[in-house]
Amino acid sequence: MRLYKGKSLTQHLIENQRANGGSGAFSAALNGVIMACKRISSLVDKGELVGVLGEAGSSNIQGEDQKLLDIISNETFIGQTEWAGYFAGMASEEMEDVYHIPAEYPVGKYLITFDPLDGSSNIDVNVSVGTIFSILRCPENIERPTTADFLQPGTKQICAGYCLYGSATMMVLTMGNGVNGYTLDKDIGAFILTHPDMKIPESTNEFSINMSNMRHWEKPVKKYINECLQGKEGARGKDFNMRWVASMVADVHRLLVRGGIFLYPYDAKAAAKEMGGKLRLIYEANPISFIVEQAGGLASTGRERIMDITPSELHQRIPVVMGSREEVQHVINLHRA
Repeated sequence: MRLYKGKSLTQHLIENQRANGGSGAFSAALNGVIMACKRISSLVDKGELVGVLGEAGSSNIQGEDQKLLDIISNETFIGQTEWAGYFAGMASEEMEDVYHIPAEYPVGKYLITFDPLDGSSNIDVNVSVGTIFSILRCPENIERPTTADFLQPGTKQICAGYCLYGSATMMVLTMGNGVNGYTLDKDIGAFILTHPDMKIPESTNEFSINMSNMRHWEKPVKKYINECLQGKEGARGKDFNMRWVASMVADVHRLLVRGGIFLYPYDAKAAAKEMGGKLRLIYEANPISFIVEQAGGLASTGRERIMDITPSELHQRIPVVMGSREEVQHVINLHRA
């Protein structure tokens, strides 16, 4: 299917639905997600003008301090998607258990998982944050899904996306047939196709990692980063730049646009808490891996493909290495050595 700049996301969804003989339910389900992201974008834009910055004075299920906008974004996402009758249940990074559709609303055939405000530690200092989501099919004849129904490997995703709230608001989306980026035109309230068929360059000289954790990394990752730091004088024979935003959406969006590798690897500090990794498999690693792979990149823990992992719990964490194919494969090879 040919894509043209200037096409709205809604138009693209409808054309895709026609081409594949769809009923329209999936497109309608996504419209709720689109509206939720528009509302969150507006809140992020206004910030302290509408009193949404600062600490919430509470913690999420992972024991992390919540920002006020974490809670508001979570409520906004639910409020825009629960009522339309397309989802059977939801799971959020900010909630301990599965969220069931209220009895007054019809139950649909899809499940949705989401991180309502990725990188929220940046919100008070006006640095880019985002929303990540993943859509799965609900098992047949299930009207009140349990945790087990959400524990599907990433290969079962039918759609994944993120919305980046930065200098512009962008939604990046895959339905398993490539990756497209849409920029929100706030004058007309619509996402417009601006980045069709996004592809990650196979090689890169840019890496993204939190260097403060270096003492906790395994040897393969330490070796890789040391190679990067040695530059032209080292084994790789080229200079590397380091970038780190502390917002997965922002760091991954950069590599999607110009290449790069993003690492949040296994480390001893996380292992001591029985996590091994920092990022959540269901809410972050799986949807972003789907996007990265559809854009021609690789996504791995260093030892296995992320999307092949069957989750063991809603809030499971894993190590993440993803981005330009050449660099990710090199890190995988170092783990195998």
